[in-house]
Amino acid sequence: MTGEFSDAALVLLGHGSTVNADSAAPTHQHADELRRRGAFAQVLTGFWKEHPAFSGVLRGVHAPRVFVVPLFISDGYFTEEVIPRELGLAGRGQTEFPRIQQRAGRQVHYCGPVGTHARMTDVILARAREVVGSGPDAPSPADCSLFIAGHGTGNNENSRRAIEDQVRFIRTRGIYHDVHPLFMEEDPRIAEAYTLAETGHVIVVPFFISDGLHSYEDIPVMLGAPAEAVQERFRRGEPTWINPTDLRGKRVWYSRSIGMAPMMADVVMDRVRESAAATVV
Repeated sequence: MTGEFSDAALVLLGHGSTVNADSAAPTHQHADELRRRGAFAQVLTGFWKEHPAFSGVLRGVHAPRVFVVPLFISDGYFTEEVIPRELGLAGRGQTEFPRIQQRAGRQVHYCGPVGTHARMTDVILARAREVVGSGPDAPSPADCSLFIAGHGTGNNENSRRAIEDQVRFIRTRGIYHDVHPLFMEEDPRIAEAYTLAETGHVIVVPFFISDGLHSYEDIPVMLGAPAEAVQERFRRGEPTWINPTDLRGKRVWYSRSIGMAPMMADVVMDRVRESAAATVV
């Protein structure tokens, strides 16, 4: 193996879940893709709610350099407190990325979360394009209202900011007629898409790393799909939203979460390269 990272390990960190097997899927998908590319001596995964745990993942590293990339949407509690604590890294509570330090004889690069990377705008736009398709009946983006949907919480303002930043970035490109944020637990709420949309065509992209109960069940129901039908489709392993669906005078397309998009592996590589460049004097 030759290349700039042939002496390095990559560690991808995801949240994981004890109740939702799909939660870890993006982490494994991108780890498999980056192993296939052969850029690193090792590619490892670690999770908060699954094994291998954050706290032990660095013990499996045998390379002299290691790049740790959190597969999280925003800066906040996990990236600033939980991950540094569990990995035994100095500088808990720091918000600057990347952070580079020596630990147990290795140079550890703690990279920024993928969700705040500039390329996430392209990931969202790719999700929006693919869900509508390019057939003769597909509306032009200029005739569509685009919504970026997230959880929202009063406990972490950065979660909201990450979505609002993406809304602003996409608006400046002038691709869609109008672009708005939506939240499950903050205003504007998911159901407000119908009153906020300035067009008859609505595209909703969930800004989550993994497809889970929020994206599979909660948001479709909040958009107006019958809860019983959503739950029955989920039990059968079918898409819980039928694209497109006509509701309240709008034609609505609902995409998968952004975390499984193939471009995410490139976002991870960008984070690694940023941190590697930061060591060059």
